[in-house]
Amino acid sequence: MPRTIWSGAISFGLVTVPIHVQSATEDHSVHFHQYHLSDMGRIRTRKVCELEGREVGQGEIGKGYEWSSTQVVPISDAELDNLPLPTAKAIEIDAFVPLASVDPVRIGEGYYLAPDGQVAAKPYKLLRQALARSSKVAVAKWAWHGRERLGLLRVREDVLVLHLMRWPDEIRDPAQVAPPQVRVTEEEIDGALALMDSMTREDLDGPEFRDTYTEALEEIIEAKREHREPAGAPEPEAEPGKVLDLMAALNESVARAKASRGDAGGAEVHELPAKKASARQRGGEPAAGKSAAAKKTPAPKKAAAKKTAARKPRRSA
Repeated sequence: MPRTIWSGAISFGLVTVPIHVQSATEDHSVHFHQYHLSDMGRIRTRKVCELEGREVGQGEIGKGYEWSSTQVVPISDAELDNLPLPTAKAIEIDAFVPLASVDPVRIGEGYYLAPDGQVAAKPYKLLRQALARSSKVAVAKWAWHGRERLGLLRVREDVLVLHLMRWPDEIRDPAQVAPPQVRVTEEEIDGALALMDSMTREDLDGPEFRDTYTEALEEIIEAKREHREPAGAPEPEAEPGKVLDLMAALNESVARAKASRGDAGGAEVHELPAKKASARQRGGEPAAGKSAAAKKTPAPKKAAAKKTAARKPRRSA
């Protein structure tokens, strides 16, 4: 059972839903400590008072705001818990919006909201079912960890989920990283769509969506604990040559995606039109049609001229 990290209520108009906030995710990463390599003694971070020069315990430590280099204003946890805000003890719902209207870059960590006892069960279920039927999400404010937060409430199965949201002024302007102006052809867009079709699936439950890094790290730790050599790294696939032709790269990617999925995926894959796929050949090789035409030419000089022309990119009609 996850521990409660915040308790309060959801304020929905005049309806109040007492809830507990609990983490919706788990961290399965492998964590390391720092050690002195010569004797494997543990290296620890100690909290030392700069004025007294001694280590202090957690019970002696509090928060403070540095007003100036000579003045610090102490702030207690009780003062933070009793801020004169309606969101200090409640998650105040301000609006309901379609989920598609919320930029995903603003959505952060998710938390489960558990009803606080039997008295909260009915209003909790009412809000959950109303949200599910409306196909909307709720936008709310709440105070947590010393600041007022913006939150997004949505439904996941039978539970309400609260996501932290970033304020509008916390999002950087994407124009700062926008690419330079380039032209993309319709054939290249069709090729990208065909690749997307070949990689489309219904869910993310496949074995390829697992944390292979953590698995490999755990294997190394187990092998060293047992004083044996860990398994070697797999041989990397041969690096493909640098493909300058975008259409050729798309065609090859579609072929590889289809080969990796086989018939198990069951997804409909749209083939690239033959004319578009052969418009630019990999590595500058002549198109099959032009090579055949060159062989049929009786005059040697003209055949050579046609063969030279075949190396140039074919112009679309």
